[in-house]
Amino acid sequence: MKKVLVVYYSQTGQMTSVVDSICQAIQSEGIDVSRECLRPKRPYPFPWPFFRFLDVFPESVYLDPPELMPPTFDARADFDVVIIAYQVWYLSPSLPMTAFIKSPAGRQLLAGRPVITVIACRNMWLMAQEKMKQMLRDVGAKLLDNVALVDAQPALVTFLTTPRWLLTGNKGTPGGLLPPAGVSQSDVYKAARFGSAIAAALHNDSEKLGQPLLRGLAAVKVDTRLIASEKIGHRSFMIWGKLLRKIGPPGTPLRYLCLAIYAVFLVTMIITVVPLTMALKFLLKPLLTPSLERQRDYFEAPSGSARDRMRDFSHD
Repeated sequence: MKKVLVVYYSQTGQMTSVVDSICQAIQSEGIDVSRECLRPKRPYPFPWPFFRFLDVFPESVYLDPPELMPPTFDARADFDVVIIAYQVWYLSPSLPMTAFIKSPAGRQLLAGRPVITVIACRNMWLMAQEKMKQMLRDVGAKLLDNVALVDAQPALVTFLTTPRWLLTGNKGTPGGLLPPAGVSQSDVYKAARFGSAIAAALHNDSEKLGQPLLRGLAAVKVDTRLIASEKIGHRSFMIWGKLLRKIGPPGTPLRYLCLAIYAVFLVTMIITVVPLTMALKFLLKPLLTPSLERQRDYFEAPSGSARDRMRDFSHD
């Protein structure tokens, strides 16, 4: 019997729902599925206290791993595919997932193993996946596919609803003025198509070919309007992250003071740089289109945004 291990971390419960949807579809096809929910030794709270939310920023950006509780799986077990399901923190993989990949157990498990990554986030995941790809290369894993599930609402709406959700625990807004934050329930449910496709591929030993298993299933869709904003934002995060790490370790008063200054800078950047960048790209679209198309194709690899196999694995 083919065996799949799903490693994930969920703070709000959203990633658990995504993993449930994918795993149930795999299991229904007779595949053995094991799940490992990562457990940091110092748990990350939900909802986030404001300064605790900001305080993980430097370590997230610089991939400084926190300590994890020992995993429950056997790193020597012969899993046919490992699914890594992760959140995006500050344009980087969440700290628990970074810690797992860099841990001895993670390195042993992933070496030479076919891997599928699954992301659930607001709307920006490109830089996080670039970091994930590099970490997987460092441990010798073989990335087959990437799935990115995002909040489909307009950026201005999610700029309000996502922080409210993370800092208060409330997905909705008073009076239902704005749609709930996060990946929609419909998209979570339809993520089952990826599980069905993975199971079908495993039954055919397709994972051994080193080729994507999820092409034609709209696994990712890159918003080219956000590419430049992500790159600019990531460079800014690296500069501020380096400064904050030098100021002091997490939780220190001086670092909190600097984080407050950083928060003002971050909000200012989001409400100015992102719209300006998008406006410039719109004005320069005729000149930028070839470059944007190349970047889109690069970031959408290996699974792509094509939809030609959707009917074969539909869960509508």
